[in-house]
Amino acid sequence: MGLTPDGHAAPAVAQPVTRATVDVPRLRRLLGTPELEWLVERVRGRLVAGQPLAGAVCLAAPTPGQRSAVERLLARPPGGGRSLTVRLEAVDAVLRRSGTSPDGLAAAVTALTGPVTPLARIRAEEDAAWDRAHAPLDALVRDRPELADWAARVRDDGLARRLGRTPDSVHTLLTGVRAALRVLPADPAVSLAAFAARVLGSAHALDDGTPHATLTLSGIRALTGFADGSGVEWRREAWASAGLLKDELSSTVLTLNLRGTPALDWTADEGEPAVLTLRQLLRRPPSTASPVVRICENPAVLAAAADALGPACPPLICLQGQPSAAALALLRHLHGKGSALQYHGDFDWGGLRIAGALLRRVTWRPWRYTAADYRAALAGSDSRLEPRPLTGVPTRTPWDPDLAEALTEAGIRVEEERELDLLLSDLRGRP
Repeated sequence: MGLTPDGHAAPAVAQPVTRATVDVPRLRRLLGTPELEWLVERVRGRLVAGQPLAGAVCLAAPTPGQRSAVERLLARPPGGGRSLTVRLEAVDAVLRRSGTSPDGLAAAVTALTGPVTPLARIRAEEDAAWDRAHAPLDALVRDRPELADWAARVRDDGLARRLGRTPDSVHTLLTGVRAALRVLPADPAVSLAAFAARVLGSAHALDDGTPHATLTLSGIRALTGFADGSGVEWRREAWASAGLLKDELSSTVLTLNLRGTPALDWTADEGEPAVLTLRQLLRRPPSTASPVVRICENPAVLAAAADALGPACPPLICLQGQPSAAALALLRHLHGKGSALQYHGDFDWGGLRIAGALLRRVTWRPWRYTAADYRAALAGSDSRLEPRPLTGVPTRTPWDPDLAEALTEAGIRVEEERELDLLLSDLRGRP
């Protein structure tokens, strides 16, 4: 211990602690020979797996050279038998005692083969990377809580991971999907290409078959309740259900006895159905609106009304399943001009889902589409007709919460066509 200038003892200075170094040239001669490569690989495998370097490792059918290498390493014969057995504690002791690797076997193998990253750490880092990649889904759910179940499915079934393949690519993909879904449905309807250019920076980002299109369309179905399907026409209508139009002519709506344009006036005078395109509705919507407009789900109802009532039938609009962009444009226009909209559909989960999707977009009141109406339909069903079991995923019925409960209790579906006589009676104006 030294002294300070005034004669006092100087404080001790802590010396840095250094790890013992590996004598690499000696280590290569001792453990790094081709005959011991199998042993080094076994040890590295245990390090990667996070397993302790203890116990024995065995080599089946060793060569004489491999036996001799183990004898030189351990300074004793390795024993007889067909296999070669080496205890890792013995190797560790030799390396420490000889000074070749004062920190033992793990340090020696690292010096020979390079740094070792435990598999658990690799997996943890990969999991963290994929969590970061899916972070845009969490942000989307904060914006749109109704997409929580969909986002969980995308994460769990690995759809985004299969489409993007790497964490960085998936993060970029989901960032774009979030940007699209957080502003959908588009109102008013807009060109799909124009929307993609504005939101995603490329007019082709949502072209059929692109990862952005696949995930965004999946999210749209979760938003709108659009049914499963495939094909060009199905995709066109699925996009249109969120107000994204592949063109203005393919989206149509089926009507009966609407008035307000020369063409509609002529078909109403004839009592014939009319098909309106979105292009027509955007450029020249009906100039008049009836106080009440009824809506049905199935074209068979509208066809039967045209056959039975002709020009005397009150205005009727048919969705033909999920509401198209044309149907939504027409219904919003009529509602804005003062029409009270009344809706009827199938009493099944698909029908209720369509009704719910429509209610989120347009205000309507039920047309014989409540729990009481469903129970009455069950009571009045023809006993000769076999009941149709209810299938599909349950959904809520915000216009009448008891309706969903009634379907769950009965477990029977009632198609709109079975209520045709009752609906036609309403359209005739008779109770």
